[in-house]
Amino acid sequence: LLASCAYMPQEIDECSTQSCDLYPVDEEEVPTPILERDNAEYDFELDGWVRWDMPTDDYYDAVSNPEAYTAYDGSEIWKFIHGKICFQEELDTELWKLDFNRAVSGLHSSISAHIVEGMVYADEDAPAVDGTELDPVAEYERRLSPRGQNPGAIADLYYGTMLLMCAVREAKERLGAYDYGLDIMGTSGDAVSELVGELLESSVLSDKKVQQAEDNLREHALARPELIWKARLRTRDLLRIMNCVQCNVCRLHGKVGALGVSVAMQILLGDEGRGSDAGRLHRVEIAALVSTLGKFASALQIVQEMEERRSMAAE
Repeated sequence: LLASCAYMPQEIDECSTQSCDLYPVDEEEVPTPILERDNAEYDFELDGWVRWDMPTDDYYDAVSNPEAYTAYDGSEIWKFIHGKICFQEELDTELWKLDFNRAVSGLHSSISAHIVEGMVYADEDAPAVDGTELDPVAEYERRLSPRGQNPGAIADLYYGTMLLMCAVREAKERLGAYDYGLDIMGTSGDAVSELVGELLESSVLSDKKVQQAEDNLREHALARPELIWKARLRTRDLLRIMNCVQCNVCRLHGKVGALGVSVAMQILLGDEGRGSDAGRLHRVEIAALVSTLGKFASALQIVQEMEERRSMAAE
């Protein structure tokens, strides 16, 4: 979390609220097997889909520090992502570029949904980003609603969720056989394996409509397999741009989500659009993939709840 921003000039304008603060867990709370595994699984691929941060002595608890509203304004980061990292040309003829953009938009929508939910439960005196009074319903309308700034935000959230589910299904053998050991919270590997097993047995992973998202993605990618490297280049930048986020909690969850989406694309497309060997997934990749699917699924539930709040407010 201490990496500097390499994409744009920035003044030090860190989030001033306590909700942005993030501290590593005590070293003795990190199980030795996790430290050993993360160091042993160090890998580098020059043209890979993912390039995550290397292990250090600092580990952070994303459960005790959940995604929430912090009053941090990340609009400049998202403007850079959508304007510089996402594809801008030939979206009508090269649909794999549009697929990539939609997956990134889905990540944005997931983050926005958790921010809006955080507004619902924020302190009464919590200010909006612009200093006005918080209005979660109005922010939902602006950020996510089909009537807002991005009419396709919810559709892209669904699309990203389906891609993540397809990636989890493709990695079923690896996820089911993985030795989860102990996590930072002390949860046993058996407990984690049981939860993952329930996910892998979910019928929605094999739903034909969900499968269609993967089929379309590969069909579009195989039309120009020699250009898939351009998407790999962008997923690496998607993770690194999160170093420009000046809210530590936001940066943590942004990195997890960016890595999760990148791992899904890696599994589904591989080097030439036909997919890759999910049996090679490392612990960090597995954690990011499953966690990000959980974030997207939670975001969909938030959307439903906010639609109900909007309907009640309109009555």
